[in-house]
Amino acid sequence: MRVHLTTTAAAAVRRGHPWVYRDGIAGGGNAAQRGERRRGERARGEPARGGVAASGDVVELSAEGAAFLGRGLWDAESAIAVRVFQRTQAPQLDERALAERLERAFALRDGWFAGRDTTAYRLCNGEGDRVPSLVIDRYDRAAVVRLDGGMLAPWLDRLLPHLARALGARGVRSIGLRAPAGGADAEGKKLAHLHGPPLPDRLFVRETGVAMEVDLARGQKTGAFLDQRDNRARVRALAAGRRRVLNLFSYAGGFSVAAALGGAGRVTSVDSASAAHASAQRTFRENGVDPAAHEFVTADAFDFLEKAHARGDRYDLVICDPPSFAPSERAKPRALGAYRRLHTAVARVLERGGVLCAASCSSHITAEDFLATLDDATLERDDLRVRAVHGQPEDHPTLPAWWEGRYLKFVVLE
Repeated sequence: MRVHLTTTAAAAVRRGHPWVYRDGIAGGGNAAQRGERRRGERARGEPARGGVAASGDVVELSAEGAAFLGRGLWDAESAIAVRVFQRTQAPQLDERALAERLERAFALRDGWFAGRDTTAYRLCNGEGDRVPSLVIDRYDRAAVVRLDGGMLAPWLDRLLPHLARALGARGVRSIGLRAPAGGADAEGKKLAHLHGPPLPDRLFVRETGVAMEVDLARGQKTGAFLDQRDNRARVRALAAGRRRVLNLFSYAGGFSVAAALGGAGRVTSVDSASAAHASAQRTFRENGVDPAAHEFVTADAFDFLEKAHARGDRYDLVICDPPSFAPSERAKPRALGAYRRLHTAVARVLERGGVLCAASCSSHITAEDFLATLDDATLERDDLRVRAVHGQPEDHPTLPAWWEGRYLKFVVLE
C-alpha cells in the first residue's frame, strides 16, 4: 500500500522523524484544508479511509517528486498513522528485519551494565533504537514489553521466538507484555505472560548498587521509571549532609531511598497512593535503612505544600517529579500553568542555601519551556541558579530529528 505525504510530512521523514501524523497524508484532514495538495489531485494513500490497510500492514511512503521515501507500519487507530522503519528500498520490512533491529539494540547495551550493580535497564527504546513503538525493559531475569499503539501487536507472535533467543542468550528467562493504558483486565492485572517461567508480581532489582522493589504486575510504565536512574544517583550525592529532604510525587520511593543512603537526616515522601509508600518502605528495609526514621505522607502534593508552608516547615533538598501535566500539545498551556503553581509552592518551603531538583517527563514541554517555570518571578526569590539540566540515560537513546524523544528534563537549582 502506498501513502502519499504532504510536503511538510515528507520533509520530516527525510530528516529522520519516525512519525507520520494523519494530517501529514495528502488528501486527508487538515492537510487538504491547508491546500497542500494541488487542486484536483487524486488522493493517493490514506489506507484507513479506503478500508484497505489494517494496523500492522506495511506501507510505502511517497511524496511529490519522490516515488519512494521509506517504509513503515500503518496504525488504524492512533493519531500517528505511520511509524517509519526504513528509509531505503532494501531489505524488505519483515520480521527478520525487525529482529535484526532488536539484536542491534541489545548488542549496543552488552557490557554497559557488567556485574551486578545494575540489573534493571532499557533494552530497546522504541523510536530511539529505530524500532518504533516497541519498548523492552529488563528487570534482572525478566523482561517486560510495552507497545505504543496497535501497529506492532500483529507482529508480536512472529517476533517472540527471536526475542526469546536473543534475550535468553543474555540471561533473561521470562518475558511479559505490559497492557497499554486502560488495557487492564477485570482483575486489574496489566501484565500478560509471553514466554518462560511466570513473572513474579514484584521483585527486587539493583540500580547502581541500590536495591529497588519493582511492581511488575501493577506498577507504572513497565514497572519502574528506569529513565531516572542517573538522576537518582545524583540525588544520592546531593543528599550528603542534608538535614531535611522532601520528595514530592514519591511513588515507589526511588529518590527517597537514594537521599537516605546519601546521608540525609530525615526524608519526607509525599504521594497520593498509600500502596506506593508500602513499596518504598520495603525498599528502605532491603537497603538496610529503617523506614521508621523517615516520614511517609499520603496526600495531594499541592495540599501538602500549602500546609507545610503554613506550618513554617523548611527543607534543604526538595525533589519534585510529578506525572506528566501535558499528555497532548493541546494541554501544554494548562500544564505550564500547573508547573508554575507547583514550583511557586515548592520554593516557599525550600530553605535558603537549599537545592531544588525539578523534573518534567512530558515530551510536549521543551527544556526552555520548563526552565521558564523556574524563573525568579515564579519562584518568588532570586537566590537560585541552574546548576545542571539532565535528561534520560544512555539506554534511552533518541534521534536528532525526533525532538519528542528528549522528553525528560531534570533541573538542579541551588
